[in-house]
Amino acid sequence: MTNTSATALRKNLFSMLSNTIKYNETINVNTKDGNAVIISEEEYNGLLATLELCSENALKEKILLGKKEAVADCVSMDEVNW
Repeated sequence: MTNTSATALRKNLFSMLSNTIKYNETINVNTKDGNAVIISEEEYNGLLATLELCSENALKEKILLGKKEAVADCVSMDEVNW
């Protein structure tokens, strides 16, 4: 995560946004009124998808059960009949 001031962000806006997009580098912008965070659209969409999945209780329970499953008991992708 990159920490910067609003002034420094203005001076380096293009390069900082480029790094955020290319490398998912989060920017924390400090101001006298508080902080703001800049993330890439890809990262933002991923966060929204994660929130949506976690808000479905049945799916959340399956994920939590899956975390407890031994790797040896899991089915490999080669064994899945699509």
